[in-house]
Amino acid sequence: MDVVSKEKRSKMMSNIRGKNTKPEILMRKYLFSLGYRFRIHRKDLPGKPDIVLPKYKTVIFIHGCFWHQHPDCKDAVMPKSNTEFWENKLKKNIERDTIYMIQLQKAGWNVRVIWECEVKHIIKQRMNPIVTNICLGKVANHEFQ
Repeated sequence: MDVVSKEKRSKMMSNIRGKNTKPEILMRKYLFSLGYRFRIHRKDLPGKPDIVLPKYKTVIFIHGCFWHQHPDCKDAVMPKSNTEFWENKLKKNIERDTIYMIQLQKAGWNVRVIWECEVKHIIKQRMNPIVTNICLGKVANHEFQ
């Protein structure tokens, strides 16, 4: 059972943004401080990636742990009420993500996913040069088949 009314829950959920989220803005500021220049939410690319680094042919998605169901993350807990709705909705998000990432890879883009819970950790490691490589995909690579 939910602890707030349906109306209150509906208002809370409608206030959740799909772009320009706090983790996204933090990551953009961080990359900019490292000297990277990028575009955001390019409409001509599948899925309108959060960050596009054209020079490196790399796109970065900053995924919310709940909305994209980050595996083994404490923030990716399925709601206890209206579970059928949430299972379907979150499953469709994951399927759509996979389709977009495959399309981007086929078009020659390097696709990276940074999870919401990883953003602060990445920024804390500011002096670590491997962080830049992870963001640009030179070390870690999220492959989608």
